[in-house]
Amino acid sequence: MKKNMLAFAAALCCTTGAFAQSSVKLTGISDIYVGSMKMAGDAGRTNVVNSGGLTTSWFGFTGTEDLGSGLKASFQLTSFLQTDTGTQGRFPNDTFFSRDANVSLSGGFGSVMLGRWMAPNFLPSVLANPLGDSFVFAPLILHMNVPLFNQTGWKATTPADTGWSNQLVYSTPDIGGFKANLQYQFGEKTGDDKNKKNVGANFFYFGGPLMLTGFYERAQISNPGSGDYLGTTKTAWMMGGAYDFNMVKPYLTYGESKADNTDVKAKTLQIGASVPVGAGKVIGSWAQTKLSGADTNRKTLTVGYDYNLSKRTDVYGMVMNDKITHYDAGTSFGIGIRHRF
Repeated sequence: MKKNMLAFAAALCCTTGAFAQSSVKLTGISDIYVGSMKMAGDAGRTNVVNSGGLTTSWFGFTGTEDLGSGLKASFQLTSFLQTDTGTQGRFPNDTFFSRDANVSLSGGFGSVMLGRWMAPNFLPSVLANPLGDSFVFAPLILHMNVPLFNQTGWKATTPADTGWSNQLVYSTPDIGGFKANLQYQFGEKTGDDKNKKNVGANFFYFGGPLMLTGFYERAQISNPGSGDYLGTTKTAWMMGGAYDFNMVKPYLTYGESKADNTDVKAKTLQIGASVPVGAGKVIGSWAQTKLSGADTNRKTLTVGYDYNLSKRTDVYGMVMNDKITHYDAGTSFGIGIRHRF
């Protein structure tokens, strides 16, 4: 019996060592805010305790294994979460690992990834505006990715979600601060739709205080999950950048999107700035989207303050004004806390 217990203890130690060597970790962000929301065209104001004021809450597992000779294998399995209710996903019927579900190999050649990952549009839009990936308060993200389910009928300008399933992604190595991703989403259809697919690319340049980025997408398949044919081909592109002067960091983006089955083209301009103040920063962003041929103009302005309590925890307060042609404007505000783990 004693020998068996010693053998079991030795096996347990070996198993623990194997997990440590594989560098698997639990990670994520929990972000929750209290506020009063009224978007352009809303019939009334809604008082809320909601998830994801500055970052969509998420959790999951990531890991990397060193295979030797400069080659590494990695995986990501991460899921969105609504912290205010404990509900999984961003919306009803969202896939479980809708944020990431992939495996990749990387080395001196760059990396090759298979699975679900960010769409080409997502990271450039996040890096090129001072409110990052806020789907609640960032004007650029709201115009691109968040439809309004009210009388305005506002539709997101992004062709097919911020994440693509069934992807093959090639990422270049870092070349003097420049990196790029080439992305192909298999439609996995038969019959008349067998050749439907999503393709796109993005790039990033980091050179001291200067950051430049951009993307292009041509989408025919919806997301998340396996997706269906959109019934048309949608294209979108954006260029953006930022420059850190230390005292202030200005941001600028411009992009256009269009679908083949309409003459309407969405043209979006965004300007913003981040100013360090104390242990935090004042952040502001303004975006305007003009729908050519539709006589519609949307303007959204957000100003707020993000205060760092520690390296992992911050608190924030935001005020936002939203206007769409022919509809009543709306003003929203919220205060929240964000914790990284």
